[in-house]
Amino acid sequence: MNTQKNVLAVIMGGGRGTRLYPLTMERCKPAVPLAGKYRLVDIPISNCINSDINRIFLLTQFHTASLHRHIQSTFHFDPFGGGFVDILSAEQTEKSADWYQGTADAVRRNLQHFRSFPHELVLILSGDQLYRMDFRKIIEDHIRNNADVSIAAIPFPASKVEGLGLMRVQDDLAITEFVEKPTDPKVIAGLAVSEKIEKTLHSSTGEKHCLASMGIYVFNRKVLADALDNKMTDFGKEVIPSLLGNKRLFAHIFEGYWEDIGTVRAFFEANLALTQPLPPFNFFEPKSPIYTQDRYLPASKLNKCAIDYAFIGDGCIVEDSALNRCVLGIRSVIRQGCVLNDVVMMGADFYEDDLTCTSNEDAGTPHIGVGRNSKISHAIIDKNARIGDDVSLSPEGKNDGTYDHGIVIRDGVLCAPKGVVVPNGYVL
Repeated sequence: MNTQKNVLAVIMGGGRGTRLYPLTMERCKPAVPLAGKYRLVDIPISNCINSDINRIFLLTQFHTASLHRHIQSTFHFDPFGGGFVDILSAEQTEKSADWYQGTADAVRRNLQHFRSFPHELVLILSGDQLYRMDFRKIIEDHIRNNADVSIAAIPFPASKVEGLGLMRVQDDLAITEFVEKPTDPKVIAGLAVSEKIEKTLHSSTGEKHCLASMGIYVFNRKVLADALDNKMTDFGKEVIPSLLGNKRLFAHIFEGYWEDIGTVRAFFEANLALTQPLPPFNFFEPKSPIYTQDRYLPASKLNKCAIDYAFIGDGCIVEDSALNRCVLGIRSVIRQGCVLNDVVMMGADFYEDDLTCTSNEDAGTPHIGVGRNSKISHAIIDKNARIGDDVSLSPEGKNDGTYDHGIVIRDGVLCAPKGVVVPNGYVL
């Protein structure tokens, strides 16, 4: 199948992103910065491009300004290929005047926009996951199985499937049951794959595996329209279970790295994992690159630093400091004498006129970045944060909640929100 002519991709931008707060205080989930220079939305879009799928719709409704800017400045397709990334925000119509009520409702309201483009299949993706996948494989399986719906599934040990949608499959991977986030151990045990399938898994370790939905679906065009000709609002909870027994549903097993970046803790750990010598997700894969905005920034400058595992974006300036397991975003500035341990710093949107790392603020607002002799650990420093001199920030021994200067501790991780100002000498 020619994926460019027969497949439309639809990326779900998500709801309010409350589990990622305060990172979603001023942006939607797909626009959250990732890995020093990327945005979360770059992952599914890049996977589409690398799979020869170039007609992409992005459905979103909350804090879309930064997402619009990123998409418009990043993804430009040649006029002869017919490719695009089109953002479809919730809009009032004659039929409705409210927000998207769920994933299925969002797709339903935009079917009218999809009809303008010839296609046979619709690929539905999540906008807040970290993975690398060739979608041509699931499409090939979908056609080979004569399926109406195909669901990407990742094998998880039965002891680690909490909070995931699980499916029961036959040996040919036909889906016979779908259970959204089961908690009963007996139910989970009953959903384990057969011995025949277990033997085919590369990740088999002796413990029984269940197949968990990745939130990635391939629908035949007419099947999708018929499945949404109702008031159901969610694919996993309602639409998929309603199709069982009525349509041909198949699982497509994916055994690569996959992480749902739905919480502050998951976001924090996924970023820090990139500092490992052999990270579980490799941004240096030449055959399937991750695309993002080309900013034309200078190379990063590191002067007299002690660095032990770091992932550093473009245009950073670090002066006489110690970094251990840190991810530095574009234009990060760290002044002399600082010690950062387990820190994800998102950087800045712009440079200030005074970039002298050894300067000392006499009074007023600190410069963007981290001031002299500051110590920060187990923290996320959002964009354009201003951390003064002699500041000490750590969540150790403190409960989740909001603290002075808007600092938030969430999932045991200290978060300095976008644009926060922390004065000289502050200790938390």
